[in-house]
Amino acid sequence: MLLVDWKIILQVRPISPLVRDYHAKSAIILPVKNGITQNYLRRHIAIPSEHGSWVFVLSPLLIGLFAGGRWVTGSFYLILAAMAAFLIRQPVTIAVKAYSGRRSKRDLPVAWFWIIAYGLIGLVAFALLTAQGFGYLLILALPGIPVFIWHLYLISKRAERGQAGVEMVASGVLALAAPAAFWVGVGEPDPSGWWLFALVWMQSAASIVYAYLRLAQRELASVPESIIRLHMGRRALLYTTFNLAWVIFFSIFRVFPPLLPLPYLLQWVETLFGTLRPAVGVKPTSIGIRQLLISTLFTVLFIMTW
Repeated sequence: MLLVDWKIILQVRPISPLVRDYHAKSAIILPVKNGITQNYLRRHIAIPSEHGSWVFVLSPLLIGLFAGGRWVTGSFYLILAAMAAFLIRQPVTIAVKAYSGRRSKRDLPVAWFWIIAYGLIGLVAFALLTAQGFGYLLILALPGIPVFIWHLYLISKRAERGQAGVEMVASGVLALAAPAAFWVGVGEPDPSGWWLFALVWMQSAASIVYAYLRLAQRELASVPESIIRLHMGRRALLYTTFNLAWVIFFSIFRVFPPLLPLPYLLQWVETLFGTLRPAVGVKPTSIGIRQLLISTLFTVLFIMTW
């Protein structure tokens, strides 16, 4: 049942200059719904608020699609399924926050609307993929279930922030979009897809570690000495250095294309630059935009050199 409040809205209606003193105000009674009218196009419920998170799903998808060599009908079904799985996280997160008392329960109808909408889109897209013989891709979605449940549990406990380990594992789940897109392109589960998965996940993990370094640098009162800067950035440098050396090694032995180290060199140079030039007092938005730019360039270079 709809609960309705009644409010008196006063509207000034001048009749004429001669009778203005006679006219005061006319009252019109209008019904106003009490918290029931919902705008189902609320962006903060339907779309993930972390703009940088988009690259973690779009980069693997694009790399896998281009590595597959061709775009087929199944490729578009896969894009729909992957984006639905990615987008559903936001309304589910809002719902968990509402049920745990972190948000108003008035957000629940909108959250459930988008959960159902994304869920249906994902199911239909996967059904179409299955009809084309790609039902085995469901295996790649299974690791995401426990990771997502873990993430939601942390949200319910107000402990989701600063969880670099969870984010790195989650980026690995999203990196599975690369072999999925590759397999759809080549028409079979070619083992090379697992190389793509490893390559994409390594870059994503290093990117997350570097992002946390830049955010930590914001809290510095001033630029410290070089030895302290290198100490702060040692983990990020370790990740990117290992990635670059690993790709160079396999490129030398022709397992990977000869120019594939280039995108990893870009990430290594950026990490070294960010280590030596701390982001003291830099706004998080500026850090995020730079990260997005570097990740975009990495994706383009990877596609060009694969």
